[in-house]
Amino acid sequence: MKTLITEFISLDGVVQAPGGASEDTDGGFSHGGWSMKYFDPAVMGGAYSELAKHSDALLQGRRTYQASAGAWPTRSGDPFSDWINRVQKYVVSDTLTEKDITWNPTTIIRGDDLVKTVSDLRAQPGGYIYVYGSATMVRSLLAADLVDELLLTIEPIILGGGKTIFAANGRAIAFTLESTVKASTGAQVCRYVRAR
Repeated sequence: MKTLITEFISLDGVVQAPGGASEDTDGGFSHGGWSMKYFDPAVMGGAYSELAKHSDALLQGRRTYQASAGAWPTRSGDPFSDWINRVQKYVVSDTLTEKDITWNPTTIIRGDDLVKTVSDLRAQPGGYIYVYGSATMVRSLLAADLVDELLLTIEPIILGGGKTIFAANGRAIAFTLESTVKASTGAQVCRYVRAR
């Protein structure tokens, strides 16, 4: 399997709270929902749905998982909704317990087990391990060199600060641009593959 990171990202690298005003206000972030006006269902929705068809697992951090578990189970009838509700889900959390899990099938991964679990999944046959949001977890995956592809939807806005998936650690990690498609909203859907 391969780890695929998908993110809506601003020109200044922010991924925090793209979907709603109260999604994540950590650090006083006040631009929640910034991404919504740039969504192009044909270009962006098509790209994400196509990759989901080739994905055999969904991996998320706790906050992203809880937001998703509150939204996706009530949706159906389109390929992405049907996929996300049936796919095997993994949530990284040191606080969630089995009784907190309402969106199945879901397996809890403890933080100390993240690198080993993802390494084990990558050794298995199959498609992508699909990741979205989950900035802290994505930084950990990049630090452990467990990211195979990035699908970054770069949106034409500067947010002036917020959470990012990129660590300021001085480490260079090379990727190759595989494709780019311009959405009608001016966003660019860019697919990068890890250059090893």
